[in-house]
Amino acid sequence: MSLIKVENLVKDYKINVKKKGLVGAIGSLLVPEYKMKRAVDNISFTIDKGETVGFIGPNGAGKSTTVKMLTGILTPTSGNVEIGGLCPYKQRKKNASRIGVVFGQRTQLWWDLPVIDTFELLKHIYKVPEKVYDENIELFSEMLGLKDFINQPVRQLSLGQKMRADIAASLLHNPQIIFFDEPTIGLDVVAKEKIREFIKYINKEKGITMLFTTHDMQDIEKTCSRMIIIDHGTTIYDGTVDQIKNRYGKTRTLIVEFGQVYDKIDLIPGVEVVDTKDNKKWLAFKKEEVHISSLIADLTNKYSILDLTIQEPEIESIIREIYEGGVNYDKSLSGGGKEVLSK
Repeated sequence: MSLIKVENLVKDYKINVKKKGLVGAIGSLLVPEYKMKRAVDNISFTIDKGETVGFIGPNGAGKSTTVKMLTGILTPTSGNVEIGGLCPYKQRKKNASRIGVVFGQRTQLWWDLPVIDTFELLKHIYKVPEKVYDENIELFSEMLGLKDFINQPVRQLSLGQKMRADIAASLLHNPQIIFFDEPTIGLDVVAKEKIREFIKYINKEKGITMLFTTHDMQDIEKTCSRMIIIDHGTTIYDGTVDQIKNRYGKTRTLIVEFGQVYDKIDLIPGVEVVDTKDNKKWLAFKKEEVHISSLIADLTNKYSILDLTIQEPEIESIIREIYEGGVNYDKSLSGGGKEVLSK
């Protein structure tokens, strides 16, 4: 069942055009001129209950504007938005009670108060039942390690501690949907993994729908089942992470550990050595040109092999190529949940 429905969503901004020089500045004050800028251009998609979706795009693509319309902060120029049957900008209070938001660069915690005091305030704001509140505090404290700092003022916390507390705060009232904006920004590898594991657990156990906007592709790859890419306010891809890797990640790497050190090896056409370390070699090839089974059979017939590992393309490199224009798309086909990228 679709929890989020977006149909032909458009958002235009009226921008004041300022003229050069003193005369131009005075003229702009007396007779202002405006131009229209389209931040979101006819976007359509649906998100089902319990889905985890990465909503990504380059800077200025329209991600934040779209999310602000989903949360009710902005009113669309045209089109329709429904969040659990509600119109977010018309029923803002009711919509706000059903959602949670985590901003990686902003906090909803009170700076000078202990973390537990913020939780208590949010409990009363959202009218969270005592039993639900106690159960959530216990669960979040155990999984996010809140007990170590829950009685400390927020200003004394590290970035990782603040982020864990912010995520807990956003989930205290058991929201139907949570919006994550850069939830692991600035964190070390261990802290990122802890948060990602917690997010996956909460999604599975509570069935909370999650929408991520982030530039960290590891966040998307490790937590999301689906990805929506937008550029210049238009949807250019809507599908699974595996689909985009299989279709647009053309190069594969076979890591071979040989039984001895070979300075040079004989390879079938289309395969090249891209790295060597001791008795290991990294062999790159394009999947449409070389069959992995043929390559492995050829190597095992010629050499002593201890281990073989196939390395899939990194999602980050594929997305970077899309942003830089290496993958083209037809704007006339975009939207409606269609996969529209093409090489």
